[in-house]
Amino acid sequence: MGLATVYGIVKQNEGFINVYSEPGQGTTFKIYLPRVQPVADANSETADDAIAKGSETILLVEDEEAILRLSKIVLERFGYNVLAADTPKKALAIAESLEEPLHLLLTDVVMPEMNGKELTRKIEKMKSDIRVLYMSGYTGDVIMHQGILEEDVNFLQKPFSVNSLAAKVREVLDQPQK
Repeated sequence: MGLATVYGIVKQNEGFINVYSEPGQGTTFKIYLPRVQPVADANSETADDAIAKGSETILLVEDEEAILRLSKIVLERFGYNVLAADTPKKALAIAESLEEPLHLLLTDVVMPEMNGKELTRKIEKMKSDIRVLYMSGYTGDVIMHQGILEEDVNFLQKPFSVNSLAAKVREVLDQPQK
């Protein structure tokens, strides 16, 4: 999964990877990304400013520590109250002990212990009005084809950018309640 994520990030940024491997000598990965010259315009609106911020409470569940940490920082920067859990069991404990409203469950689909769909079912029993956003390094087609998720769910493909994460979270929170 790690190499697939790196490959996705590199391709998303119009780069490429060279791999050189020799038995007994090891493997070398060289990543090439296009050089970008930043264009600064004091009067232009930054991409972060264009995305609506929020103050809702989000339960973030991700078993990959780096993604958990980064997603939490990003969402807090956009004004959200983020409760982070690195396992589904910790997420259930947080949801159970939380007395204030929980607005969004942002969960990885494939995790140890239980998958995101099973976690959602259990949390919805405690917080019936919660909105859900699934994320995965696997494509939506693969996950839906294997029956892990239905076709009409909110889904965010990893790797994602800061702005796509913030925009998708805002989109899901602004959807009418079912």
